[in-house]
Amino acid sequence: MSSNDPEIGNSVVAAGLKTNYIEAGSGEPVILIHGSGPGVTAYANWRLVIPKLAEKFHVYAPDIAGFGYTERKAGVTYNLDFWVNHLMAFMDALGIKKARFVGNSFGGGLTLAITTRFPERVESFVLMGSAGTDFKLTPGLDAVWGYDPSVENMRKLVYSFAYNTGFITDDLVQSRYEASVRPGFHETYSQMFQEPRQEKIRALATPDDKIRAIKQRALILHGRDDNIVPLSASYHLHTLLEHADMHIFGECGHWTQIERKDDFARLVIDFFSK
Repeated sequence: MSSNDPEIGNSVVAAGLKTNYIEAGSGEPVILIHGSGPGVTAYANWRLVIPKLAEKFHVYAPDIAGFGYTERKAGVTYNLDFWVNHLMAFMDALGIKKARFVGNSFGGGLTLAITTRFPERVESFVLMGSAGTDFKLTPGLDAVWGYDPSVENMRKLVYSFAYNTGFITDDLVQSRYEASVRPGFHETYSQMFQEPRQEKIRALATPDDKIRAIKQRALILHGRDDNIVPLSASYHLHTLLEHADMHIFGECGHWTQIERKDDFARLVIDFFSK
């Protein structure tokens, strides 16, 4: 891992892209798939829970194509097919035949798509405030995907992600803003989730019948007070996934892995250890 920037870890070429990823721990592989907030990286999304998960598992947290420090190439169309193929190539490049997955929001949509398309690569999975179904666009998600870079807009977004906002500082807001305007970051981001954004939710969705056919064990996590992805989306997933348990965090927004980091890590470790 870089001594200068903890967001830059190891790299491997996957689907022709030099792919940045954070790696920690040993044992059975767990792949963490981050969300789609502006300026997001795997490290920013998962930094508080990686050390706990790495006590039990070999954790891999890649910057998904189009995000973070993974290489950007001209002429790429970022969509579900591309993201899934990139993640499969990432696993192949590292010799990971099968893994447990944790998908956050947008990353949950990718996790569901991987599980239905490549079931032999998925041992079990956790969904957290997950996309992957055709829910109604919320004002919160519309603001996230429609983000226009400014410190004030980033402040509004960061506050919308959390229920208990006491941990949010000016430094946090400033650092997330600066992350969102790194060279190439917003240019890519603004192209991914253009209006009409309801169609972008649909484009990340896996059909209900395919989700219903999933045989793997699943754990669904959601903050009761999530303003970005509605709790109803996870209730719907729970009706579709035969082998799923669900845990709802009270007084918690979209950032369960930050707001309830210890509980989050404990639930994931317990689930993956069964």
